[in-house]
Amino acid sequence: MKKIVVTGGAGFIGSNFVRMLLRKRSAAKVIVLDKLTYAGNLDNLAGLNKDKRFKFVKGDICNAKLLADILPGADIIYNFAAETHVDRSILEAGSFVKTDVVGTYTLLQKTLEYKVPRFLQVSTDEVYGSILKGSFRETDPIKPNSPYSASKAGADMLVRAFYKTYGLPALITRSSNNYGPFQHPEKFIPLFTTNAIEGMPLPLYGDGKNVRDWIYVEDNCRAIDLVGRKGKIGEVYNIGAGDEKTNVYIARKIMELTGADPSLLTLVSDRPGHDRRYSVATRKIKALGWSNKTAFDEGLKKTVRWYRQNENWWRPVRDGSFRKYYRKMYTGRLKEGRKL
Repeated sequence: MKKIVVTGGAGFIGSNFVRMLLRKRSAAKVIVLDKLTYAGNLDNLAGLNKDKRFKFVKGDICNAKLLADILPGADIIYNFAAETHVDRSILEAGSFVKTDVVGTYTLLQKTLEYKVPRFLQVSTDEVYGSILKGSFRETDPIKPNSPYSASKAGADMLVRAFYKTYGLPALITRSSNNYGPFQHPEKFIPLFTTNAIEGMPLPLYGDGKNVRDWIYVEDNCRAIDLVGRKGKIGEVYNIGAGDEKTNVYIARKIMELTGADPSLLTLVSDRPGHDRRYSVATRKIKALGWSNKTAFDEGLKKTVRWYRQNENWWRPVRDGSFRKYYRKMYTGRLKEGRKL
C-alpha cells in the first residue's frame, strides 16, 4: 500500500486533497500532519477517521523529531503546511517566516535523510507578483510583494536548492486563487458569503477592480495529484483555470446568490502592497493531461450553497479570535468606507 504524507492536511486545500485521495486511490494510506492553528480544523476531516487508510497526527513541520516518526517509508510528501492569508502576514509576518520557510527547510532535511522518493511543494502564483498584461510562465522571475508571498517564495527557493544541491526529488505547483468548501471565513469569497448571510457589510478593498484567476479547489487538487504522479522531477507547474474576475464582479455575484442588500457593499481603504492582477500560463500542466472542469459561475454557486448549508461549520470558526482579527482589520476601514 502506497504511503502518502500530507502536511497541512486539515486546512482548506489540504483537506479537500485528502478527501480526493481517499476517494480515488484505494491502495493508498494517507497520513495527515497538521499543527491545527486557527486555520487548521479537524472538522474539515470529519468522518475520515472511520477509514482505516487514514491517520491524523497533530504536530508542527518544524518538529524534526516528529517528522522522523512519520516520514520513513513514505512514497511521496505533499507539503500544504503554510500560513497563507496576506492580510494576516501584514499584521504578523514572523509566523509566516517560521512555518513557510523554516518549516519547509526542516521538512526538506528529513525528506532527504529518509530518502523519500518524491516531494511536492504546494505554492502560489503570488510569488510572481503582479502582472498587468499577459501571464506568468514557470521560468519567469519571482517578485513577491507581501510577507506571505515572500515566505512562500523563500520556501520555493529552498526546494529548488535542495533539488539542485542534493538531488532531492522535488516538484513545485503554483496555483491561482482557490475557492470552495471548507475555506476559512477570513478569505475573500467565504468572508463576503458569510457576511452577506449575516447581513453585515462587505468590505471591498480599493476600487474593487483587482483581478484574480479563480480555480475551484477540486480542480486544483486533481492537478496537484497529477503533478505528484506524472510531473517531471525538478520542474515547476502553474495551475490556473483561466477564469479571471474582478473582485467587484465576485462581490456582486455573491450578493445576487445570497439575496443580500446591495447597500452592504462598501469600498474601504486598500491593503498595503495589494497586487493588481495575477495570471499564470498553464501549458505545462495541460500537457500532462489536466483541464479545468468547473467554470467560475458554476463553482461560485456550489460554494455559496455549501456555506448556506453548513452554518454549523463556519459559525464556530467566526467566533472568538476571528472576531478580534475582523475588528482589527475592518472596523476602522468600514467607518471611513463609502458605498459603491
